[in-house]
Amino acid sequence: MNKHKFIQKFFSYVSLETDLDNFDKIHQSIQKDIVFKGTNLWILVFAILVASVGLNMNSTAVIIGAMLISPLMGPINGIGYSIATYDFPLFRQALKNFTFAVITSLITSTLYFIISPISTAHSELLARTSPSIYDVLIALFGGLAGIVAISSKQKGNVIPGVAIATALMPPLCTAGYGLATFQMTYFFGALYLFTINTVFIAIAALFVSQFLNFPIRTIIDSSQRKKVNSWISTIIAIVLIPSIYFGYQLVQKEKFNEQVTRFITNVSVYEGNYLLKHEVDASKQTVTLIYAGNTLTENQKQAIQTKAKDFSLQKAKVLFKQGLSFDDITQTDVEVTNLKSEIGRLSNVLKEKELQLDSIRNYSVIANSILQEIQIHYPSITHCTYTQSYDYTDSTGVAKKVHIVVFTSPKADKLRLEKMKFQTWLQARLQDKSVKAFFEKP
Repeated sequence: MNKHKFIQKFFSYVSLETDLDNFDKIHQSIQKDIVFKGTNLWILVFAILVASVGLNMNSTAVIIGAMLISPLMGPINGIGYSIATYDFPLFRQALKNFTFAVITSLITSTLYFIISPISTAHSELLARTSPSIYDVLIALFGGLAGIVAISSKQKGNVIPGVAIATALMPPLCTAGYGLATFQMTYFFGALYLFTINTVFIAIAALFVSQFLNFPIRTIIDSSQRKKVNSWISTIIAIVLIPSIYFGYQLVQKEKFNEQVTRFITNVSVYEGNYLLKHEVDASKQTVTLIYAGNTLTENQKQAIQTKAKDFSLQKAKVLFKQGLSFDDITQTDVEVTNLKSEIGRLSNVLKEKELQLDSIRNYSVIANSILQEIQIHYPSITHCTYTQSYDYTDSTGVAKKVHIVVFTSPKADKLRLEKMKFQTWLQARLQDKSVKAFFEKP
């Protein structure tokens, strides 16, 4: 197959025009989906109620179900398609119906949360209040998949999947929760997420419609086109720039939480004090440690704060609270005495584990040192492996520590003849008579 035919075959595989539906059918399909009255209106109301109940119950499955039956994608695709084809009557109709759908959704969700006896903001609800650049990417790629499916003869089940991925319903319900509980932070955060999803789904519909050369349905001059394009660019910038900032904040918070997790593990037991609980505020970069044990001295607190710097937490503020102090309890209390013993035991176990880890880390240093020294006399040796193990015998049943050294060389057979010489040198080098040397070829 020559280069020209290969390129032709490649483009035939990736071309969207192969399965492209009739332009009039696509237009009619989009026109039909933007209508919000009768059946579509009631489906929207019921979907909003289902999503609100799901958020109230913190149920992911219920929320997904609501997104599947939501008809909100229709007018959003209609907005993008109508701008691409400069069909201004269709644009006005899509925008009017979309605004009506949003207002209906907000009223429905607000009324639900006013009536609902449960007003706690669960994780599913809180997740809809902090949009970022990642939400932009989800909306854009989801919108691209949606409009490509609408344009294709083989519709498949893409639209329900896009409705789930882009999550149009939950932010509207969260905005309703914010109104119902007078928490404007929730309202504006959720409304901004909904705006991101709406704008970039519409932008995706616009790009694909232009890419597939959907026919322009209104006579328009170049000055009007420029005006429309400038409005599109302005809207994209207004929506995109804050999301980039929020995305950066999200990455910084995740990085901070990861560093704090490693720091907490290191100071969970400190000089006879046991960490009962910790509280992290990534936005303020504060870590609150609540210890049980003897009251921490200023020197101990300073030492823990210094440890935080080892985990790249130089800017973090470490606060201390005393959850349970032995200084305030009589030493005759049996339970307190037992607790102190247990904390002491855990502290010793932790120190032993740290020593073991330090020893294992030193293996590579020892292996490298042996290799450098042995190569002076035996340059054919290319690798050295060092570890420690334990040797058991049936007679005593007592474990005996053994140093194991493996040398890799093309002349391994010849070196085996000098095994005793190697072992004698290793015994002196490692200051231990329990040494076993082995030789292998690469």
